[in-house]
Amino acid sequence: MTTLFPHPSLADAIDPSVDHAIQAIVSGASTDDTCSTDLAAGPWNFDTRPGYGPGSSMGDVIPVGAPRQGELPQEYRDADEDELHARIAAAKETLGDRVIVMGHFYQRDEVVQHADYVGDSFQLATAAKEHGRAEAIVFCGVHFMAETADLLSGADQAVILPNLAAGCSMADMADIDQVEECWEQLADVLGPLDVPDADGRVPVIPVTYMNSSAAIKGFVGRHGGIVCTSSNARTVLEWAFARGRRVLFFPDQHLGRNTAKGMGVALEQMPMWNPRRPLGGNDADALVNSQVILWHGFCSVHRRFTVDQIDQARAEHPGVRVIVHPECPMEVVDAADEAGSTDYIRKAIAAATEPTTFAVGTEINLVRRLAAQYPQHEIFCLDPVVCPCSTMYRIHPGYLAWVLEELVAGRTPNRITVPADVADPARLALERMLAARPPAAASTPAQVETR
Repeated sequence: MTTLFPHPSLADAIDPSVDHAIQAIVSGASTDDTCSTDLAAGPWNFDTRPGYGPGSSMGDVIPVGAPRQGELPQEYRDADEDELHARIAAAKETLGDRVIVMGHFYQRDEVVQHADYVGDSFQLATAAKEHGRAEAIVFCGVHFMAETADLLSGADQAVILPNLAAGCSMADMADIDQVEECWEQLADVLGPLDVPDADGRVPVIPVTYMNSSAAIKGFVGRHGGIVCTSSNARTVLEWAFARGRRVLFFPDQHLGRNTAKGMGVALEQMPMWNPRRPLGGNDADALVNSQVILWHGFCSVHRRFTVDQIDQARAEHPGVRVIVHPECPMEVVDAADEAGSTDYIRKAIAAATEPTTFAVGTEINLVRRLAAQYPQHEIFCLDPVVCPCSTMYRIHPGYLAWVLEELVAGRTPNRITVPADVADPARLALERMLAARPPAAASTPAQVETR
C-alpha cells in the first residue's frame, strides 16, 4: 500500500495536525489565531446541541430535524490520542478485508492516517463503487458522502458514518421542498420543463453538486439531470447544455458561477435563485434570458478566502503561486493564479520541480498535510486563522475507534441507508456523473490514494 503523506513522527516538516495546532493556540503555546477555542474540545461536547459545531460553518443555520449523534461511550471520550490510535489499528487488523475505511481530504490528520482510501468526493464515490468485497465501508466524511457511498456500493454492504452529526451546511442550503417549489415556478415561466424544442433541448436541465442530499440527487435523476463535482463541473455543464437551453445549478453558487464564466457565459445570464423569494427574487425576463440559474448556497470554508488575503500573500511572498478552490467567490478565483479541485491542488503542488511558495485557498487540514508532505516548498493557507470545516471536524478518532470496535463485536452502528424510491433516480444521476469525466481523464480511472 502507498501512503498519501508522511506520518508526523517520521516527517521533518511541520506537524500536519490541525488539532495539535488548535491545542497549542488555546494553551498559549502558539500565537496563531483560531476561529473558535471550542475546537479544542472533543466534538461529543456538541453532539446533543443543534448546530454544525465550532469551525467555519458555526454561523450557518442548521435545519430542524438534522441528524444528531447519540452519546459516545465514556471510554472513548477519556482515551488519549495514543490509546485511540492503538485501538483503531487493532480493530482494523481484526476486521481485515471485511471493512474499508475511507477518508476525505478535509478530515483531521488523526483520522486520515487510518484510512485505506483518501480522496475527494468524486474519487471516493468511484472507490465505493469499485470495491464490493468489503462487508462495511466506514466513511470518514460527511452525511451526503456516506449517502453517495450507499448509493454506489453493493446492497449487502453497510455504509457507516462515524458521527451522524457530520453534515454539510452547503448541502443543507438546498432542501427537496425548496427545489421542488423552484421547479414548479420555473415551469410557470418557461412552460413544461420536460418538452424538448425543435433542437431536441428541454427548457432546463438540473445539475446538482455532489455536496447535496440523496433526495436532491434523486430529484435530478427524475428530471433528466446530473451530479457534478469540482473535478468535472465543466464537463457536466457541457453535457447539460447539449440537452437543455439552460441549467439550474445547486447548491453552490460559486462553483456554478466560476465554471460557467470560464465557459464564456455572461454574468447577466446567471441570475441567483433565492428560495425564500417568489421566482427566486427574479423577474420572468431574467429567467427566460438566463443560461445558468444559480442557487443561493455556498461553502463556509471557501467563503472565508478574500482578495485582501491574496494581496497580502503577494506582498509578503514575492513570486508566490496562489491556487484556490472553485468554491471560492468569483473575485477570489479571478485574483488567484489558478483554481481547481482538491485533487488539482494536490497534483499542481506535486508537479512543482523547483522549490516554490504556494498560498492555497482550501480547507486547512489538506493545506497543512501538503506542507508536511512537500517540505521543499513553502505551503500555507491563505486564511491565517485556523478554522477547519466544522462538520468534517466532527469525525474524531474516538468515533472511528467506537464504530470499528462495534463491528468487531458484530454490531453495525450509524448505518446510512437511502430509501429505494430515492436511491434509484439518484443512482441514475450519479452514473451520469461518473461517465462524464473530463477529456484528459476519459480513459483513466479517478486517482484515489490507497494505504
